[in-house]
Amino acid sequence: MIRVSKAALLLMLTLAVPAAAQDDRIDELERKVDVLTQEIEGLRLGVAADTSASLSRYGFAPAASKVYGVTRGVTIGGYGELLLEKFDREREDDAPSNRIPQLDYLRNILYVGFKFDDRLLFNSEIELEHAVVGEGQGGEITLEFAYLDYLWRPAFGLRAGMLLVPIGLVNEWHEPPVFIGTRRPDVEQRIIPTTWRANGAGIFGQLPSGFAYRAYLTEGLDATGFTAGSALRDGRQSGSRSKLTHPAVSGRLDYEGLAGLLIGVSGYRGDSWQDAQPADTLLSPRTTLFDVHARVQYLGLEARALAVFGQLEDAADLSDHLGLAGQSRLGGRFHGHYVEAAYDVAPLLRPGASWALLPYARFERYDTQEDVSGGPENPANERTTITAGLGVKPHPNVILKLDRQSRRNVAETETSQWNVQLGYLY
Repeated sequence: MIRVSKAALLLMLTLAVPAAAQDDRIDELERKVDVLTQEIEGLRLGVAADTSASLSRYGFAPAASKVYGVTRGVTIGGYGELLLEKFDREREDDAPSNRIPQLDYLRNILYVGFKFDDRLLFNSEIELEHAVVGEGQGGEITLEFAYLDYLWRPAFGLRAGMLLVPIGLVNEWHEPPVFIGTRRPDVEQRIIPTTWRANGAGIFGQLPSGFAYRAYLTEGLDATGFTAGSALRDGRQSGSRSKLTHPAVSGRLDYEGLAGLLIGVSGYRGDSWQDAQPADTLLSPRTTLFDVHARVQYLGLEARALAVFGQLEDAADLSDHLGLAGQSRLGGRFHGHYVEAAYDVAPLLRPGASWALLPYARFERYDTQEDVSGGPENPANERTTITAGLGVKPHPNVILKLDRQSRRNVAETETSQWNVQLGYLY
């Protein structure tokens, strides 16, 4: 078995360089050590190392990180998920739900990257959703991200293109074998509008102290798409002919200094009015989103927690201008939180098992419409979801999940459901 520490590699490479040139080449040596460490880990772990969670880089999920692990040339990766949703016949208030079962090839993703040299690389994600694209079919092909990185040194790099906004735990880390549950957390869809992408540029890096950061200047949200039920979600411009009247800033800071631990904060702020000002008022709906998050991996346990808080300034004037009345008016605040955990019990049932057996559970609560001015809050927008299920992994990169989602809201109009997901990454 090959075991060479990163520090030992760095020392050997440093001693091989003439003393007069060491200062000029230390950054290049650090980058080469990172590459060598990955290659040695790949030899030690075998094929599964290509997409091992330990090889995720700069905040991206394992398959999306593949381009960082090669010395030159093209990389190909991807993921996909098939989702069955079986809805209850009755809502929580015993009224008919009128929802039929649905089987959807939800996503098939292709990652394409190219590493030009030790410093410069390109990475992209191309997504096919709902299997069929065409008039009336409901599917779509989208560019989830496409960016260039200039890796000046591990602690500082430049990034530009279509970027994933660095908010929350799922937006940058959303491959099915990686996230817990058949469906992404509701909080990270309704409050944090995952998947959230935007054109822009910024900086990123991993510091020797164990901290990692990303900070971007991007297109802002478009407030004409805001709704009481989905908050910011329909305000995403998604990099397509984006209006740039008011750009936005976003960023995150994570501590990853201990194996298996990630704890951090992330935030977003920007004026979301992108059109010409109306004649009768001055709109400035500044949007702020802030979250704290944590992820712990220890032996067979993985646990995650997140709390997110949002504020929409000028919500009353914006609601008036958009013609939103009554319970449809926008809230000045929105928030949510969840905790979830999964544990691999296969080693307890059969020591040395090659498969993983993962019972999991999640509790989440969120409200997309709070502090409404000029109208009542809609009680249907204050929701609670409890998810419990089981995942089976015949391979680290392939998973089958079954879960039950018990859904509630204050208006008692939610519909609970059963879900089955087949997911993979490569």
